[in-house]
Amino acid sequence: MTTGLTKDAGWEIGVSRTLPLPPAAVWDFVASPEGVELWLGKGVRLPAAKGETYETADGVRGEVRSYRPGDRIRVTYGPSTVQVAVSAARSGIGSVLRFHQERLADAEERERRRAHWKAVAAEVEKALGVDRARD
Repeated sequence: MTTGLTKDAGWEIGVSRTLPLPPAAVWDFVASPEGVELWLGKGVRLPAAKGETYETADGVRGEVRSYRPGDRIRVTYGPSTVQVAVSAARSGIGSVLRFHQERLADAEERERRRAHWKAVAAEVEKALGVDRARD
């Protein structure tokens, strides 16, 4: 099977970062208005209730599919689905932030979204004061 192409979810991409911060701190940021703007778009006010809708400044509409505080948020983003999840790192130190997007149109869109999510992860690190130069 081609990398990134699944039987059930079509083309998908996942990007994760291990951060030297407690999961609650990372969650509080990515679920905050400032954090949501980084990963979902400027001006977005994301509701926390399943079935509620949102719209980005670029006109992308979506719906909250699930919102589990401290764990994950799943939303539709146009025809695709985006999930943001935070969990404790396996080492017991820090946390893992994951971005996952599925139901992408093709391999080209997958690569564009990979670059997007890597940039978003870097912006989240910067906003949280994580200095990769020290790692």
